Amino acid sequence: MRVKTGIVRRKSHKAVLARTKGFRMTKSRLYKVAKEADLHAGQYAFIGRRLKKRDLRSLWITRISAAVKMVDEKLNYSRFIKALKDAKVTLDRKVLADIAAKDMKTFGEIVKKVR
Repeated sequence: MRVKTGIVRRKSHKAVLARTKGFRMTKSRLYKVAKEADLHAGQYAFIGRRLKKRDLRSLWITRISAAVKMVDEKLNYSRFIKALKDAKVTLDRKVLADIAAKDMKTFGEIVKKVR
């Protein structure tokens, strides 16, 4: 007696078609095409997560740079980061950018401390 994969195969096909719902043309309807589209979508999502991290770090650096300029006209971003490291302040760029955006007074105190 042979074993058939009806239920298992149907379940996996339905899962792929559910993930590709909303894709254009046959990519959302035909399994063979949808499977390929799903694989590519996964790759794009993986790459996108890496790019998001890069973009956010760039945004934080821009915010910190602008805030440093507002507090001390002569100080720039790279000298500020160097001063932070020398003063052994362990705040990362994400936290610094958040402080700069929400509480300029505290950020000013941090700049004065490392100066």
